[in-house]
Amino acid sequence: MKNEPRRGALRPQGRYWIWYALPALIFYIAFMAYPLLDSIRLSFYTGNSANRSFAGLANYVKLFTDPTVGATYRNALLNTLVFFLIHMLVQNVLGIFFANLLTQRGMRGSRFYQTVIFIPVTFAVLVTGYLWKLLLNPAWTGATFSRLGLDFLSQPWLGQRSTALLCVSLVSCWQWVGIPTMLFLAGMQNISDDLIEAAEIDGATGRQIFWRIKLPALRPVVGMVSILTFVNNFNAFDVVYAMETANGAPSYATDILGTLFYRTGIAGQHPVGIPDAGLGAAIATITFIILVIGTLPTLKATQTKGED
Repeated sequence: MKNEPRRGALRPQGRYWIWYALPALIFYIAFMAYPLLDSIRLSFYTGNSANRSFAGLANYVKLFTDPTVGATYRNALLNTLVFFLIHMLVQNVLGIFFANLLTQRGMRGSRFYQTVIFIPVTFAVLVTGYLWKLLLNPAWTGATFSRLGLDFLSQPWLGQRSTALLCVSLVSCWQWVGIPTMLFLAGMQNISDDLIEAAEIDGATGRQIFWRIKLPALRPVVGMVSILTFVNNFNAFDVVYAMETANGAPSYATDILGTLFYRTGIAGQHPVGIPDAGLGAAIATITFIILVIGTLPTLKATQTKGED
C-alpha cells in the first residue's frame, strides 16, 4: 500500500506553498513596498504632518526651476554621478584586476590576500570615515610626511573643493573593493580549466586569455556588480556624513543625493531647520526613477543568454 501524503503537506502543484512564502511577503510589503509607495504619495504634498496639503507636481517643479533649490539639487546629482563613476573606474577595475591576479596558476598565499582585500568591508563605515578623516588631516599627519620627505602630501585634502569629493570616493572604493573582487573571483573560478589550457596550447598570452575568454565569461557578473555599484552609490550617505558632515563640505563640494535628502526631508535645511517631507520625498522618488532607468537596461544587456 502506497504511503499517502499527509493532509496539508507541501505540494508543488498545490497552494500550500503560499503559507511558507507569506512571512517574507508580509515583511517585504511592510518594510519595502509600502514605504516606497507612501514616499511617492508624499511627494505630491507640502507642509508638515500637522498641516499638510496636496501640491500636485509643485515639489518636482521646485526641484528643477527654483534658483536655490534647483541649483543645490543639480549639484548633488552631478556629485553623485561623479561618485558613481569613480567607483566604476577604480573599485570595479581593481576588483577585476585582483580577481585575475588571485586566480593565476602558481599564485601563492591566495587565501591570505583574499582576506586582506576583504577585511575593510567588515569595518563600520563611520569608523572608517573618521579614521581616514584623521589621516587626511595635515594637523595630524603633516609632521610624519615631513620627516619622510613627502611634504607634498601634507595638504587639506578634505578642505579643498578640488580634492574633497575625489578623496571621499577613493576612501569608499578602498573599503568596498573586496566585494567586487570576491564576485569576480567566483566568476573566474567557474571558467573551465580545459578552456584555459586549450588557449595556452594554442599560444595565447595571458592578456589574450583575459580579454577573449575570462572577461566575456564574466559578462553576467560585470552586469550584477555594475548594478550593485549604481544602486549603492546613488543611495550613499554614511561615508560623506562621516568625513564631511551632512552639509557636504566644503561648500557643498561633496554633497550627494543622500545628504541632500537627509537635510531636506529629515533634518531640515539651514538656517530654518524645518524638514520639508514632500520635497524630500520628491528627491527620493526621482532617485528611484533614475535607478530603474539605469538598472533595467544594464540587467537586460548583461544577462542575455546565447551569442549576440
